[in-house]
Amino acid sequence: MIRKRFIWAIVSFAFVLSGGVYAVEAEEAGRVRTITIAVDRYGPMDQQARAALQQQLADAVKVLQAQANATRLIAKLVGPAVVHIEAEVLGRRALQHGAARPVEEAGSGILVKLAGKTCVFTNRHVIAGASPEKVRISLADGRIIQPLRIWSDPETDVAAMEVGVEDVVTAPLGNSDEVEIGDFVLAFGSPFGLSHSVTFGIISGKGRRDLDLGDSNVRLQDFLQTDAAINPGNSGGPLVNLNGEVIGINTAIASSSGGNEGVGFAIPINTFLFTAKQLVEKGTVTRAFLGVTLDARFDYQAAQQAGLQQLVGTRVVTVTPDSPAAKAGLQPGDIILRMDGKLIENDAHLITLVNMSEVGKEITLQVLRNGQMLDVKAVLVARPQNPAQG
Repeated sequence: MIRKRFIWAIVSFAFVLSGGVYAVEAEEAGRVRTITIAVDRYGPMDQQARAALQQQLADAVKVLQAQANATRLIAKLVGPAVVHIEAEVLGRRALQHGAARPVEEAGSGILVKLAGKTCVFTNRHVIAGASPEKVRISLADGRIIQPLRIWSDPETDVAAMEVGVEDVVTAPLGNSDEVEIGDFVLAFGSPFGLSHSVTFGIISGKGRRDLDLGDSNVRLQDFLQTDAAINPGNSGGPLVNLNGEVIGINTAIASSSGGNEGVGFAIPINTFLFTAKQLVEKGTVTRAFLGVTLDARFDYQAAQQAGLQQLVGTRVVTVTPDSPAAKAGLQPGDIILRMDGKLIENDAHLITLVNMSEVGKEITLQVLRNGQMLDVKAVLVARPQNPAQG
């Protein structure tokens, strides 16, 4: 088969050459024009035209060079605050001779200031099960330190570690609510142990929920999606905007190979900070509660029957007695369309919004009931143990 392809290439080439020779014998001007057209496919031969192209290239490169300068500056500003994390945990994956075998986990993190403390933000799955003395944090200047305290939350995969050093660079935090699809971002971390690596991409999507994250208990999901290369070892590293601000914490990838395939996910920094701030200040997380059970099977057909032109919102199945929802007058069958003006995409979206709200906050719900739009106000309370829904 290889020989056949090679022969066909020779025959085709000979045919072109013979045609060119025929053109030479028939008409000299035609020969010159034919050669010129063929060469122009790869660029002009005329020196003046090439000089003009060179100038156009120089002008275009200025734009790209400005972008490259920006990414270099971001790397220099944020890089010193990025850390590599190694944690020794027990019983995570294997048992040997009836006892848990130590397992090394590796990931990334970012140094920040929070509640007057110097902390490292990372993912819970990077350090879950490790005591402070079993965690090693490698700083950009070569120092290796250990955390004084570790806090984590399994529902969001958030972890924060207090470190007893002050002479370190900390990264500024941005506002992830302002992030838009198409924004340029940089991902920092230690993919495959290659510490302080930087990749570049855009925000590909927002509000990614219901991701299958293996055996984790990450129930509250609202991920940013990016095509900036994220690989094993990037977990816990920062996703940074063009202002050099952390707008997300890299957490997971969608991959059939185990490596980067252009689909990575990061926890928005506002979501991360809501949980981390409570952990650092109080040692625990208190979440808000509305008191409704929602219909996960609410689909496009049900939305149309309710009078909606598209599938948005979530339908109430039951209302918990004496809950904020009950006191606000919510009823089974109500379709909640907005919370504080934010369009509700599905049941998971509302659950996340409620759980990421402050206890005691008064919220306004836009509700569709029997074809009529209503505004309902409810004051959120602390979530009881193991509630069925939001």
